[in-house]
Amino acid sequence: MVKITSRKSLGRQPVYDIGVEADHNFVLGNGLVASNCFNKSHSTAYAYVTYQTAYLKANYPVEYMAALLTASSDNTDKVEKYIDTCRRMEIDVEPPDINRSHIDFTPDKNKILFGLSAVRNLGNAAIENILKAREQAGGTFQSLADLCSRIDLHVVHRRALEALIYCGAFDKINSNRNQLVHDLEPILSWAQSRAKDQASGQTNLFDSMSNGNGGSSEMNYQNAPTAAPVEDLTATERLKREKELLNFYVSDHPLKAAETASTILSAITLGDPENLPKKKPVSAIILLSEVKKIMTKNNDPMAFVQMEDISGQMEGVVFPKSYERISEYLQEDARLIVWGKIENKDDRVQMIIDDAEPIEQVKMVMIDFNLDQARDRAYQNKLQQTLKQYAADKNEGKVPVIGRIKAGHQQQLVRFGQQYWVKDADSVSQELEAQGFDIKTDALIQTA
Repeated sequence: MVKITSRKSLGRQPVYDIGVEADHNFVLGNGLVASNCFNKSHSTAYAYVTYQTAYLKANYPVEYMAALLTASSDNTDKVEKYIDTCRRMEIDVEPPDINRSHIDFTPDKNKILFGLSAVRNLGNAAIENILKAREQAGGTFQSLADLCSRIDLHVVHRRALEALIYCGAFDKINSNRNQLVHDLEPILSWAQSRAKDQASGQTNLFDSMSNGNGGSSEMNYQNAPTAAPVEDLTATERLKREKELLNFYVSDHPLKAAETASTILSAITLGDPENLPKKKPVSAIILLSEVKKIMTKNNDPMAFVQMEDISGQMEGVVFPKSYERISEYLQEDARLIVWGKIENKDDRVQMIIDDAEPIEQVKMVMIDFNLDQARDRAYQNKLQQTLKQYAADKNEGKVPVIGRIKAGHQQQLVRFGQQYWVKDADSVSQELEAQGFDIKTDALIQTA
């Protein structure tokens, strides 16, 4: 390492610096000024590790991301960020699978399976018992009853089984999660009774006949009782339960249908808050996971909200004037587009929300062109002048204007600048249609 022989101020000197704050420059033995100096072996080691990491990510992306998720499994923010990275890399992260998942995140061809250790209410002892039963002669589990007949129900308790069902671990066997939860009570009673009989050396006549091997210890799970048929949970309920147990939406996401709209609106994502533009108007498509209403000193209502999207989470603040306009939308699990500004507050990033609207109500104005019209300068000027008349004031334009250029079976979307966005989609559409433009006004986000 470099030995510091003396220290003295040389005033301002041109030095190489990698961003370390505070005074850290020093004088070497030959009189030169050094800044944050590393020796060659140190620098080489960092460069070598960087190269290895980049090589693995480029050539083994699924394996690399699975290892990264496993290494960060105790950090919710990092895992959520890496799951979003997988999505952008077109790597699917699937919910746990009772017949394929292992303890950690596992590569599976071009997909990654959620590790069983990431499921709440499922301890290591229960995981080891399930994996041991799966690896034995019985092989993969054919049903919930089959699993219950082969595991130790003193180790894998009811709460653990409910967690596996709700997070989707049995979906490949039976996708009706609500039915499986209802089946759990009679199946557990059946399995516990069989386990007692087996422990005492007794056997069931029907098991012996079905297996054809007399006193076989294998259970005939096909004779297990089930509950009356019930409808499955709604998509919203399934995802809510899934997130409670995994901390993330994995099989789907409530905002997935809004990805294209997010691009059109130039909406920010919450996963990288430090790099978001500060104190400038922005919009975001979010899901409200928590709403906390409070009263100010002047007895005016306001709210603190927890927002999330596919990439991450952020706190939002709704001051009284904005709260008066949008309070009806501030409900847990509401899917909204919000407008506001990003600010730093006590070492954390938050959004000051000025306005909000349910994503189902967000509209767009689409103008269809053929190639000749797209090249016609007079046509363009006419359109430009009309849009300027109806353009909203600064920071008020919420309805994007999209041009769709058609050529045979192909089409290209062109987003107009925000200076042409309008406040009232219906009014501008009527005017454009009256002037002969081919207009379509529709919901920007199509939801189920």
